[in-house]
Amino acid sequence: MRDFHLPGRSAVFAENGICATSHPLAARTAIQVLESGGNAVDAAIAGAVLLGFCEPQMTGLGGDMFALINKGGSDEIIALNGSGRAPAGLSAAEMRDRGLTVVPPSGVEAVSVPGAVDAFCRLSADHGKLGLDRVLAPAIHYAESGVPVAPRTAFDWNLAAPSLQGSARTHFLFNGTAPQPGQVFRAAGQAEVLRKIADQGRAGFYEGEVADDMIASLNALGGSHTAEDFANTACTYTDPVVGTYGGVDLVEHPPNGQGATAILMANILKHFDISGMEPFGTERAHIEAEAAKLAYDARNRFLADPDHMTRLDHMLSPDTAARLAALIDPKRAMPDAHKLSEMTHKDTIYITVVDSNRMSVSLIYSIYASFGAGLASDKFGICFQNRGAGFTLEEGHPNEANGGKRPMHTIIPAMLRENGQVTMPFGVMGGAYQPNGHARIVSNMVDFGLHPQAAIDAPRSFSDEGNMKVERGYSDAVRQELTDLGHKVSIPEVPIGGAQAIRIDHAGGVLQGASDPRKDGCALGY
Repeated sequence: MRDFHLPGRSAVFAENGICATSHPLAARTAIQVLESGGNAVDAAIAGAVLLGFCEPQMTGLGGDMFALINKGGSDEIIALNGSGRAPAGLSAAEMRDRGLTVVPPSGVEAVSVPGAVDAFCRLSADHGKLGLDRVLAPAIHYAESGVPVAPRTAFDWNLAAPSLQGSARTHFLFNGTAPQPGQVFRAAGQAEVLRKIADQGRAGFYEGEVADDMIASLNALGGSHTAEDFANTACTYTDPVVGTYGGVDLVEHPPNGQGATAILMANILKHFDISGMEPFGTERAHIEAEAAKLAYDARNRFLADPDHMTRLDHMLSPDTAARLAALIDPKRAMPDAHKLSEMTHKDTIYITVVDSNRMSVSLIYSIYASFGAGLASDKFGICFQNRGAGFTLEEGHPNEANGGKRPMHTIIPAMLRENGQVTMPFGVMGGAYQPNGHARIVSNMVDFGLHPQAAIDAPRSFSDEGNMKVERGYSDAVRQELTDLGHKVSIPEVPIGGAQAIRIDHAGGVLQGASDPRKDGCALGY
């Protein structure tokens, strides 16, 4: 129970259904879909697509999607990979010949074919009840009539505005500037796209007028995208990967998502007495930072399109975690995880919904960077993701950029499972932070007994690319002590990540929704 004298947020309790996500309109829409006879899949799709207009800097029709689905009454969890592929004409060798060392994150080279729409269509057909026409109706309404821009969204929009280029500036800026909180954002062109999808299914997006607009816009920017690249886009079902922490199963989406990184990090943390440390003290933050460095180094070495990855078992192995844990010095930050771990390795919006039948959906939908590549289609204003920036140009690497491949992804939905029952679908937005965020939330709950809402509210730190970001929720004393251990500490400009979760109390029959105050959203139930 939280201290009601202090600022905070109570969890939302309900019996029939809950949605937790990053914008109130999306949460409300999902609940309305449940109340009108839809199931958790219908509600998750309706809310997720609407988030593309509530938070257009975070997600949209030009992006990708991953989902985990549990139908209730079973321990089976279905994974759906809705990530698109690089156009057939993409070539790492050609980029290296131009002198590039990375895929330009704001260039057309980073634009992979959108996979989310195909996945939404498949998810609706295979597991939904209402049909796309009814499920997409709320998003069509709000895209056309408009959504008042929320405070956190306006903050992010302003930071990203300089990255917008060409048509994207026309579609996503207000007279050349980012909107202020309360200004109404409309996207009539995308409303028309949704009508085509509602009427024609995936063909309304990947073929005909909408596809022609995207292809022509990308080609005009120098892209190699073709009609075949779009027409051939198809999501795939796959099997989740599973780890355990404190007797709880951590179920993650497999590669090309980075879920295995979260499992590896949790496996490393098992080798330390985390529960004996101060929850938000220096020691825990240090050990977590070192574990993250090692887990992310493994991610960068091995994670790729599953058709090209061969070291998944190595990442999930307890032996790998044990050997990496042994590299951590409790008294000093490691300067270079890559060099230190070399001998061990010799041989990327989130919405969750639970319905009255306890069908659970954990769904994440993204365009990667804020406003993706900063590019949009000319006519309909579809913002293009820059997922191709997740590729490497290193020759021979499993994640080397080349045509037809899926890039390594940061977005990962997750679920917790206990005694054979799904007990919590959850996710953490925030790019690279996501595996660290998963491990931290699970540790907050398992090691310190925190309720999911308190586990989400708690302060965060994250060591990435040589810099340790420590939120203001930590004391200055902790920041100084981390600096003394050798970390390069800073207070991040924006809070770290944003999480949502729904705890399922099977014995009591009550759902408990938790939503991150770092975002504009909430949990709602009925």
